[in-house]
Amino acid sequence: MSFDKIAIVAADVPEAQDARQSLEERYGAVAPKDADVIVALGGDGFVLHSLHEVMDSRIPIYGMNRGSVGFLMNAYEENDLPARLAAAQAAQLHPLRMTAWDTQGTKHQALAVNEVALLRQTQQAAKIKVLVDGVARLRELICDGIMVSTPAGSTAYNLSAAGPIIPMGAGVLAMTPISAFRPRRWRGALLPHKAAVEFHVNDPEFRKVSASADFHEVRNVTRVAVSEDRSVTLTLLFDPEHNLEERVLKEQFEP
Repeated sequence: MSFDKIAIVAADVPEAQDARQSLEERYGAVAPKDADVIVALGGDGFVLHSLHEVMDSRIPIYGMNRGSVGFLMNAYEENDLPARLAAAQAAQLHPLRMTAWDTQGTKHQALAVNEVALLRQTQQAAKIKVLVDGVARLRELICDGIMVSTPAGSTAYNLSAAGPIIPMGAGVLAMTPISAFRPRRWRGALLPHKAAVEFHVNDPEFRKVSASADFHEVRNVTRVAVSEDRSVTLTLLFDPEHNLEERVLKEQFEP
């Protein structure tokens, strides 16, 4: 790959801002809207934010770690940036589309690169009916919440909730409960990436539930539909020796 116009963006922390200034002085930079590629300096949260910024333009993003967590980032190195970009391998991602209805009947939509998660809003456990492709798979899940995760997001919130790590290109999504009380032994499911998921909140006025698609939250939901949006393709770039598929595989064996 060859990129003539490079944009450099950075998280609002000193390490990232200093790196941005140094790289811009060395290589120059254009505005993100005019770029062939965007170099994102920060952590995983910042690269997630950057992916949302390019949902329409779909400019490839090459992250370098200047934050606390860097699973989606390449190692930071100032030398030979154009050569690294030219040699980078692309990982293509499709976000989840969340459609949520609240107790007022208002419809909300948002995209998620990592996951769509439902969470109880009060001390009362949530009671959620789970449907996959129109079939009720769980009539009532009593829990703190439940999520559907992409492969890219499987090492984030999904992993912390004891969900499975999913290799890129596996063609599946992870459905993972959050502190399930009943059925107590249910640990979640792997779904085909084309699956259409619906969550129906039982007794939503008393057992209030919120739904979030990455950064976008909807309060007091009654129903949430989740499906992969293959009309949107996002591209992350990785150094060949440390690509995303290798990271996902390595994560499953590290203590």
